Amino acid sequence: MNILQKTKSLFSHDIGIDLGTANSLVYVRDRGILLREPSVVAVHADTNKVLAVGSEAKRMLGRTPGHIRAVRPMKDGVIADFEITEAMLRYFIQRVRSRGKFLRPRVLVAVPSGITEVELRAVEESALRAGARDVHTISEPMAAAIGVGIPVDEPTGNMIVDIGGGTTEVAIISLSGIVESRSIKNGGDAMDNAIIQYMKRAYSLLIGERTAEQIKIDIGSAYKLEKELPLDVKGRDLMGGLPKTVTVTSEEIREALMEPVTRIVEVVRVTLERCPPELASDLIDHGIVLAGGGSLIRGIDRLLSEETGLPVTVADDPLTAVANGTGTVLQEYDRLYPTMRSSAKSKSWW
Repeated sequence: MNILQKTKSLFSHDIGIDLGTANSLVYVRDRGILLREPSVVAVHADTNKVLAVGSEAKRMLGRTPGHIRAVRPMKDGVIADFEITEAMLRYFIQRVRSRGKFLRPRVLVAVPSGITEVELRAVEESALRAGARDVHTISEPMAAAIGVGIPVDEPTGNMIVDIGGGTTEVAIISLSGIVESRSIKNGGDAMDNAIIQYMKRAYSLLIGERTAEQIKIDIGSAYKLEKELPLDVKGRDLMGGLPKTVTVTSEEIREALMEPVTRIVEVVRVTLERCPPELASDLIDHGIVLAGGGSLIRGIDRLLSEETGLPVTVADDPLTAVANGTGTVLQEYDRLYPTMRSSAKSKSWW
């Protein structure tokens, strides 16, 4: 970093953003993660004026009157609504900017490894229009690997599985690059939807996204539990149209989650099958590391270990892995710059 670059950094921010389908996190260099908010925006239905962002907007999901829409502008890890994503990013950037920093911030955004050029440009344009001075990108699995402490720059194979809200990212990493990767549009949202559909089929009960997510958190599992858990679920009876409460068990919810969980297992197996033999031998020692909110599903590590024959561990703080990874790149730019160049298709940081 030369003198000009150091001088610029005194008057602006370096910001890392995990722009997730379900939640967004913002890391500010030298200050850590300053913002964790749901990726939800409430807008006026007629004027499209932004009324609330983040937690306040999420509380409105499924509860808004006719003139208010609660929107999730990210779908499957990419931008589904350009204008609302821009408004959300502007809100996030303004929230973390410090007084005395008069230059617009430089922003590093984590994006899915399977992102297209068009989707990548949409992310860059949204960040620039939201107030960024420069925008660079890094693939989510690379950021997650860095964030959980995997030595990505060493000549050994490591595997990261990042189960997010909209996508599951699987990557084998060595020498600061992604050797083999897969990205599927299947994650926490697919699990929530599977629970919603199960409640309709089994109980003729209509529940919303927030209720399904809470069921997943409270009793969701991917592997048989030592003691199955019950839960009372409230919703609307599809037959009578009136509010109703039913009791479900973790065994039932595990059955409901079978399809999305199986898809995750399959994409891990396919990635392993395409792994070069030398790196495959490394994985026997290093195993698989799980990150993202989906890795908190009970027993998913045991299931993956059983299906692959490899040791599987869940990161200490899986929800912040990607954001912490962007922060580590910002903090150790000179060492980790190759991770951006090898896994991103954006312009030079400087």
